[in-house]
Amino acid sequence: MTTLDPSKPASADPSAAQGANIVGMGVGEGPGPDVMAASTLDGNKVISSDGEHVGKISDIMLDVRGGRIAYAVLSTGGFLGIGDTLHAIPWSVLTLDTDDRCFVLDAPVERIRSAPGFDKDHWPSMADVEWGASVHAYYNRSPYWAATRGVAQERESNL
Repeated sequence: MTTLDPSKPASADPSAAQGANIVGMGVGEGPGPDVMAASTLDGNKVISSDGEHVGKISDIMLDVRGGRIAYAVLSTGGFLGIGDTLHAIPWSVLTLDTDDRCFVLDAPVERIRSAPGFDKDHWPSMADVEWGASVHAYYNRSPYWAATRGVAQERESNL
């Protein structure tokens, strides 16, 4: 059986660079950290690039048609889920730290705090390309779908 080796890219596909990074040696029982249930990431704390706790992961948003993670939803502020602000974070901005069992978000705390957000009763249309492009631009990332647009178009034309 072949296992995933994080030191070797899975393919020459440029979309491979769109995933979250993984650091640390902490590996427990089970399938992680390269493949894991999205529900195991809910509630994980998130640390800014300057080391401050900024919130926790409340949801993982899937691009169902594309077969990949689109965003992690970061919950900040509030108390017991009341009054918190939610932020869509491009998956490629996050690094999973298996030793500290948290995510590190590649942005300083002030940038994260001033990021556009929403509340639990007013979610944006995450499939809206303009909205998604603006979120990725805020974090200085290319949209996750851009790397495979040509592949998807080619696949559709072959059907």
